[in-house]
This record gives sequence, structure tokens and C-alpha cells, in this order.
Amino acid sequence: MILHSTFLISRSAIANSFTVDKKMLRVAIRRIKPGKEQKLRNWLAELNLRASEVRATFKDETVRAEQAYIISSADGPLLIYIMEAQDFCVAQKAFLNSQHQIDHEHRQVIEECLGESLNVAPLYDMKI
Repeated sequence: MILHSTFLISRSAIANSFTVDKKMLRVAIRRIKPGKEQKLRNWLAELNLRASEVRATFKDETVRAEQAYIISSADGPLLIYIMEAQDFCVAQKAFLNSQHQIDHEHRQVIEECLGESLNVAPLYDMKI
């Protein structure tokens, strides 16, 4: 398995992959549609270049950090998306109602490039 990492500092997208609650950390795993991996990689790279715009969305979304990884699997590439937020209910509402241009662009790329969510539950989940 080859692991590629791209650090994001925003995007409350993939909101549909998360169970909406107030937990602070979420991991979403989504299939990447055939032929869309490079477009997704290009978008993730662009988000890194547009970090100031991305960070501006954090305030509205209560997001603290985001990371994205693309991994190879026997059934095609997968996006692993990790997001930390103060309140995921607020994050989802802010993203869906966002006036930030980058959020609209992000939503379009996500809809075009991502397939089904792999609904996996943590086997270990410990908090203080």
C-alpha cells in the first residue's frame, strides 16, 4: 500500500461522510471515482497554495485542522480525510451555507471526484 499525504488547513467538506455531532475529531474514508484521482490531487495541492482562504473558513466552521491522504487499495484509490473541529454541527451548517468561493469550488470537486463512503467505526476510541 502506497501512502500519499497532503495537509489541508480547512475544508469542512465531506460533511456527508461525518455523523454530525459535537465530537472534536472525525475521520472519513471515501472511494475516489475512476479517473478522478489526479483532479483530486491537483485540488488538494491548490488548497495548500490558497491557505489563507482556507484558514478564513476555519473561523466560520470551528475547524482547527484538516488532513487528507490518498491511499492505493485493490479496489482503487481511497481518500482518508481527517478533520478536527470544535463543533461538527456548526461546521456542517457553516460549510453548507458558506459564502466563501473556495467552499463552493471545494464542494464541486468533492462531488465530482468522490464516490461512496466506507462507513467504518473506530475499534478504539479513547478520550480524557
